Amino acid sequence: MNMYTIKDHPNLSFRLINRVTGWVAFVIASLTYILTAEPTASLWDCGEFIATSVGLQVGHPPGAPLFMIISRLFAIFAPSADTQALMINYMSGLCSGFTILFLFWSITHLARKIVVKEGEEMTLGQMFAILGASLIGSLTYAFTDTFWFSAVEGEVYAMSSLFTAIVFWAILKWENVAFEPYANRWLVFIAYLVGLSIGVHLLNLLAIPAIVFVYYFKKYKPTPRGIVKTGLLSLVILGFVNFMLIPGVIKIAGWFELVFVNGMGLPFNTGVVVYVLLIIGALTWGIRYTLKKGMPIWNTILTCFMVILIGYSSYSMVVIRSLSDPIIDENSPDNVFSLLSYINREQYGESPLLYGQYYNAPIVSYKDGEPIYYQNKETGVYDVIGHKQIFEYDKRFCGIFPRMHSGSRPYYPQQYQAWGGKNNGPTYTVNGESITRPSFGNNLQYFFNYQLGHMYWRYFMWNFSGRQNDIQGNGEITHGNWITGIKFLDEIRLGNQDELPDTLKSEKGYNKYYMLPFILGLLGMFYQYRKGRTGKQDFSIVMMLFVLTGIAIIVYLNQPPMEPRERDYAYAGSFYAFSIWIGLGVLSIWEFLNSKLKKANTAQTAVAVTIVCLFAVPVNMAAQNWDDHSRAGRYATVAHAKNYLNSCAPNAILFTYGDNDTFPLWYAQEVEGYRRDVRIVNLSLLLGSWYIDQLKRQAYETPAVPISFKRNQYREGIRDQVAIVEHYKQATLKEVMEFVASDLPQTKLTGYSEPIDYIPTRRLIIPVDSAKVVANGIVKPENANKILKELPLDLKGNFLNKSQLMVLDIIANANWERPIYFGVGMGTEAYLGLEKYFQLEGAAYRLVPLETKDAGFMDYGRIDSDILYDNLMNKFEWGNIKDPKVNIDYFHDNTIAVMKYRNTFLRLAEQLHAEGKSEKAIAVLDKCMEELPITQVPVDNTLLNYIPLYYTLGATEKANHLLLELAENNYQMLRYTNSLSPKFANTAGIQQEENISMRVIQMLFEIAMGAGQKELAHKIKNKVESIYNPALLRTAQPQSAAVPADSGR
Repeated sequence: MNMYTIKDHPNLSFRLINRVTGWVAFVIASLTYILTAEPTASLWDCGEFIATSVGLQVGHPPGAPLFMIISRLFAIFAPSADTQALMINYMSGLCSGFTILFLFWSITHLARKIVVKEGEEMTLGQMFAILGASLIGSLTYAFTDTFWFSAVEGEVYAMSSLFTAIVFWAILKWENVAFEPYANRWLVFIAYLVGLSIGVHLLNLLAIPAIVFVYYFKKYKPTPRGIVKTGLLSLVILGFVNFMLIPGVIKIAGWFELVFVNGMGLPFNTGVVVYVLLIIGALTWGIRYTLKKGMPIWNTILTCFMVILIGYSSYSMVVIRSLSDPIIDENSPDNVFSLLSYINREQYGESPLLYGQYYNAPIVSYKDGEPIYYQNKETGVYDVIGHKQIFEYDKRFCGIFPRMHSGSRPYYPQQYQAWGGKNNGPTYTVNGESITRPSFGNNLQYFFNYQLGHMYWRYFMWNFSGRQNDIQGNGEITHGNWITGIKFLDEIRLGNQDELPDTLKSEKGYNKYYMLPFILGLLGMFYQYRKGRTGKQDFSIVMMLFVLTGIAIIVYLNQPPMEPRERDYAYAGSFYAFSIWIGLGVLSIWEFLNSKLKKANTAQTAVAVTIVCLFAVPVNMAAQNWDDHSRAGRYATVAHAKNYLNSCAPNAILFTYGDNDTFPLWYAQEVEGYRRDVRIVNLSLLLGSWYIDQLKRQAYETPAVPISFKRNQYREGIRDQVAIVEHYKQATLKEVMEFVASDLPQTKLTGYSEPIDYIPTRRLIIPVDSAKVVANGIVKPENANKILKELPLDLKGNFLNKSQLMVLDIIANANWERPIYFGVGMGTEAYLGLEKYFQLEGAAYRLVPLETKDAGFMDYGRIDSDILYDNLMNKFEWGNIKDPKVNIDYFHDNTIAVMKYRNTFLRLAEQLHAEGKSEKAIAVLDKCMEELPITQVPVDNTLLNYIPLYYTLGATEKANHLLLELAENNYQMLRYTNSLSPKFANTAGIQQEENISMRVIQMLFEIAMGAGQKELAHKIKNKVESIYNPALLRTAQPQSAAVPADSGR
């Protein structure tokens, strides 16, 4: 074919060279990801995904069964249990490498259509230009911040990107052979990939409209009316697959199940089997009939529908594995109704899209929605145990396109107004209170400033302009912004860049691309659009992919403010599309040079442009991003998990709360078989009856968690909340649990729409058998005389939720026979008032019948120095955090802070000092400074207390060294804040930074003076006063900012 031959070079084949160069791009990308892969589990969902993959278990909704099946295949080839995570991370790297391969081939296809006229042979210069453009576009994407991040960890996004890349490439392959016999096999292949991708992530579905437009442009002569119809059709197909086919197939199965089980009395799953057989029969008949009658379009549609269902059938694994009661079985989707809830992600709730409430809309009523079915295995039918609640809001507080919609967090109103402006809508009186509704202008301001600006554009520019650091910010000029690396441009948006503190300049996430990828992408956009009808058509296809995988997701997700983590991974498809334009931008430069250099050799200019652009964009991006994207040598996540587990005595029950204090622990136990004697109880999951079911089963060699409630006493809708009413002065915890579990009428509150379960006292008494707690090792014999006879617990508030009720029941039934621990990183409300009976043993507090004085959040729990010393100094692992080559990013820093490591070391050292063990106390402080150096883990306020303790212990040199380091850090911050113009200096974030640094400097001054280090104190004072020269003080400078006078002179 002419399109693959090279003019005047009959021995060269573009097809072959294109394939080989594509594989070169694949090798470069894959090697990069393999060399920088995390050797074990990462934070967030990775630990859960790896754990559920290795054991083919059931992860969080909506599940990713295909991902788990393929991950399991890779894990099988791991040489040891602790390398299974690495193999799964390699899988993500290879998926990402293949994504780059298909991106390369997609760019060559689009570039060839622009450069080579139909029916003509390709010149050597055109070949080099096309290949160079594709290499630069694909490698640029390979080294983008977002894509690289997902490529080195065991998560679904790398595989999801691969499906998007293959689907887009496949429709371009179909375009080449659209009018040849059997061309529709490519459409069937695409449909199968779409079905398979449902078992990874739904993001791939957003490529459907682009596919439809490729089909339309190839098969029909485009007209304005036809384009509109095609656009509507593409959205209908997308909506059908996402909102009807995926849940609808399961929903209809539920109807059959009710007819056959509830209606006919047949066994569970009979209706599902009949339904599946009917689908298979109907599709088989339909395909044969349309083939026989010569109906190719309907035959293709039915075949595509069938292969989508075949791909989607990976979800059968979820049900099959759930039926086997695995240890990790989230939401327990073991029947058609629980599977539907699981796939619909019902536990996460819904956000209004086109019309709905604002965040301060009063609820006026609610109505029953669809019934909730419960599989009653005792009666053999599905019981209706309630209905989904549909809230109806005051219509005065509703509007179109509601962006400021959620009132589920107490800080949302303030944050909505921080981004959207003070509410200036109409004011209404509700129950005697005046409430001002956000205006539509507030709503749009929030949409553009936060959702589009902060949560998309910022991420986009991270990838194609540069990134300030990896600190998650909320609009501050020092945290997580995009930059250009061009000083005057960055100073317009972010203020003075010369005086940035070293702590910010040395951030590994400080990456500068000088806007070159962005500019190249813009050139490619305009270049493609201006290339005639074909160029405009292809431009519209790429633009559709760009918008639907970016801005459309923003609109659909409708995110509230202050997300718990960065969400850039969701928009990788949009960055993929822009990388196509980056490749085409190289072509635009090549073509421009050829037009200006009339006698230039086009092949030579193509090579020259490729080399220059290669080093200016992807090579620079690789060099800039390597240090903050390489996770080689980082074992911190699993070290944290093992530290939680090693804080616990044998056969313990450990209460945790979130993702990062639970999923890594699941990984350690499930994959590496580490400390399986400890039973993890996640308080968030404990709200679900399915989780309580699982806790009541044995796990590994660990006995069931002692819960006295029966299944029908805690299932969905039963005891979700329990009122607290003080009818009695006090009662034992076990008596109260028996009272709450009772179904007798006298144990209910009446006078409401339905009887309410309640706790009849605010004071609960936990009895203590002193002989038992000593015998079981909960309290040492030498502390036997301090054991309380009973632990009084005063309940606060008016209600307990199901999770809190179960915690109390577990404590009551453990009866001091199993150690009870609470993770140190949870909020005070999770401790239920038990913190005065805590003993700090590392990363967890142990419940002991010994009372400690009231203390603040950082000082909960008594300390047994022997236990804590052994854990911190001997048992704990640190995951190579101290290695300066290892990237400890913001969320690892945050995890270290949440786990209170430095504070725990400090408290142990203080206790050892109080016991007269000064050498041990110094060793403890030194250990912390060695394992968590401030060059790797940012300074926190805890370190201020290390200095006076070092002085007290006689380690003056160490105290001075640390004091000077902290003083220098804060001096640099003060120098920076005072270098800013009022526009930036008067922002809340900068004023807070300045005030904190000044307070720290004041404390350091006082510490040095108190330790007799007057020369050091004056050095600090003079250095700060050089900034705050009275003659140069800003008028807005607070009086408290002055360094205190030397009262000791």
